[in-house]
Amino acid sequence: MSLKLNIDKLDLQIIQALMNNAEISYADLGKQLFVSGGTIHVRIKKLEEQKIVKGKKLVVDLKILGYDVIAFIGVYLQKSSLYDAVAKELKKIPEIVRLNYTTGNYSMFAEIVCKDIEQLRIVLHDKLQNIVGIERTETFISLEESFNRTPQVHD
Repeated sequence: MSLKLNIDKLDLQIIQALMNNAEISYADLGKQLFVSGGTIHVRIKKLEEQKIVKGKKLVVDLKILGYDVIAFIGVYLQKSSLYDAVAKELKKIPEIVRLNYTTGNYSMFAEIVCKDIEQLRIVLHDKLQNIVGIERTETFISLEESFNRTPQVHD
């Protein structure tokens, strides 16, 4: 089901600018896009109401804070019909920062952020393996993130 979005080129420019720098003031963004700060404010409110804009996030260097392990977990489900129940349980594990329902070998793919290998072991052994519906998992430890970019949006 495809929704007809009520957005135009200015909305896309606002979205892209905020994705690149969420700290920019409405006044500065308005100057950059040749409209008033009030117009920017109204447009952002509209985008939030349409659930296109879902909030703003602070980007933090987790390694500096001591989170040294990022892992990706391929999850095999006993039956695909268990996805919703398993996703609900996985959401309760704070170390899991992203979860996707996927095609291919895995039913689900999760990203986990931990302080160390011991914390990862606890998540895998004591938490994940006890969730009803998970048949097995496969773990991939990230050695380095080469880049993480903001997608480009256009009309």
